[in-house]
Amino acid sequence: MDALRPCVVQVSGGEPLLREDVVEIVRAIKGGDTVPYTILVSNWSEMTEAKYGALRAAGVNQFSVSLDFPDERHDEFRAYPGLYRHLEDLIPRLAKLGHDDIVLNSCITSENLGEIEAIADRAREWGVNLCYSAYSARRTGCRDYFPGSAEQVKEIAERLDRVEARRDPTNWIVNAPTTLQATRRYFADGGAPGCKAGLRFLVVTADGWLQPCSMQFRRYSLEERGRIVSEFTARNQCDECYVSIRSYLDKSFPQLLWENVRGFLSFSGSR
Repeated sequence: MDALRPCVVQVSGGEPLLREDVVEIVRAIKGGDTVPYTILVSNWSEMTEAKYGALRAAGVNQFSVSLDFPDERHDEFRAYPGLYRHLEDLIPRLAKLGHDDIVLNSCITSENLGEIEAIADRAREWGVNLCYSAYSARRTGCRDYFPGSAEQVKEIAERLDRVEARRDPTNWIVNAPTTLQATRRYFADGGAPGCKAGLRFLVVTADGWLQPCSMQFRRYSLEERGRIVSEFTARNQCDECYVSIRSYLDKSFPQLLWENVRGFLSFSGSR
């Protein structure tokens, strides 16, 4: 933390809640300060109301919860029986506490693209926000889940259009319209060139090494972090993902600033 001085940290895995010291890790990341903005990405299988409270107190700003289907099909897809019922019980109860810090993360695949609107409905029903992300075969090695046919690309665009038409000032769908448009292009083109992994974002592994991203396994020591940009980023030709982190950090700072603060600057809108 002292060397990298990030403004945003995402704690993920694997499953970070399996770490008995996850609260202490978050507390060390925050260091008693308001920066960095800290996101915990989890399937919530191990989440409880007490653990949620402890992690909030330690400094988690946003809880990102994976949801692939709006019903028990989520259990089969995740190979975790009973997980959906656990989420269905816990998430609405915690949302009613009013902290507005829970975001469902739904990765669009060939298996669940028909549920894009239904997942949005479930997020609204539970009282939480929703972020869509795009499946990458590079993460799993399985291209069967990549929805790249002309019919699938058309269906994704139509369903995302219908979700976009239902946006409101509550920030229920957290993806910016430009992000969803780029997600459409990613599936249509079969990739997204121009990734700046290693420069705009990087991964710190559990054993202290640095990687350009979670799907690129070149490792560098903390002292070698300058080499990531010169050896990896400058030569990187990978176009195989459009995950949420990248979708934000591909944008310029002025664009990010405009997309995230314009709602607060509007005299006619409400928040």
